[in-house]
Amino acid sequence: MHAPSEMNFEEMLRVKLEVLRREHRDLDEAVQALELTGRPDQLTLRRLKKQKLGLKDQIVKMEDQLIPDIIA
Repeated sequence: MHAPSEMNFEEMLRVKLEVLRREHRDLDEAVQALELTGRPDQLTLRRLKKQKLGLKDQIVKMEDQLIPDIIA
């Protein structure tokens, strides 16, 4: 049995996944706030959206690692 302070791989993935989801939500809110300004800086908007897509890709990959393949 491992010490309580140690996490197994799945627990670490779940923590990282929650962090990425939070970052994705924060970026989404930033994009929405920028769009509400009326004349958002398009370069900043593109960068934020690109970051959001990158996070979404990471989230999907981690979810795939956590959810076992049902069709084998």
